[in-house]
Amino acid sequence: MRIWDISPSKLCKNHLLGEHRELHAMWVVITQNKKGYSKHPETIRWKGKLKAMYLRHEELVKEMNSRGYNHHSPLDMQKATGSSVQDVFVDTPTRQIQIIKEKNCDCNV
Repeated sequence: MRIWDISPSKLCKNHLLGEHRELHAMWVVITQNKKGYSKHPETIRWKGKLKAMYLRHEELVKEMNSRGYNHHSPLDMQKATGSSVQDVFVDTPTRQIQIIKEKNCDCNV
């Protein structure tokens, strides 16, 4: 599970769409108090920051649309509570860039 802290415009197709899927999974875990991945560090850092997660989702959707992908899975804005800023990281954005570079994918980081 990972939600990157890198501009979606820099992500390759696989990382962009993968993050979108994982964000939805994490949203369900947090908003519906599901047990799966509830103790994962990436999930924990988003608790109390659903507004920030909602805004990240909107960034992903904007990039997906700009690439011609269809999007049909909006999040419930009424559940977007808490902080609108994500300032806790499992890996710093600098480290995230290194991780992506090591994957040798088409990300533009």
